[in-house]
Amino acid sequence: GVGQFEYMIDRSHNGEAAPTAAFTGPNGAAVTLAAFRGRPLLVNLWATWCAPCVAEMPTLDALAAKSGEAMTVIAVAQDLQGAEVVDPWFQKAGLKALQPYLDPENGLLDAANSALPTSIFYDAEGRELWRVIGAIDWQGKEAQALLAEAN
Repeated sequence: GVGQFEYMIDRSHNGEAAPTAAFTGPNGAAVTLAAFRGRPLLVNLWATWCAPCVAEMPTLDALAAKSGEAMTVIAVAQDLQGAEVVDPWFQKAGLKALQPYLDPENGLLDAANSALPTSIFYDAEGRELWRVIGAIDWQGKEAQALLAEAN
């Protein structure tokens, strides 16, 4: 129900550079957030065992599908077992746009010093604007207003 969507907006990291930690892309190659520069980026840190993460995922997927060229949306799984648990989850979930990025070392989560789920929004230069700690409806009015700040 709606109780799973509880979140706070944190602007205290505004202007900070994206972390340099490497993680694994859907193709199995190492990638860093720097690779996504040039357009706004929403990075969702989640795990398959995290109920609020799973609850918001369909709304994040819908956002990713709708964003097109305007913004990149990636979900980076923090599951320690990596692909072993994340790939089967994706196969069952039937998402349209999101793909399995893996961070079994928790490099991004450690850099964020936060809880799951945390979604961090970076501008086109790779600087943080805001983060949402907790699950939000990415199709809802609050999320739309936050995302509009990119322009």
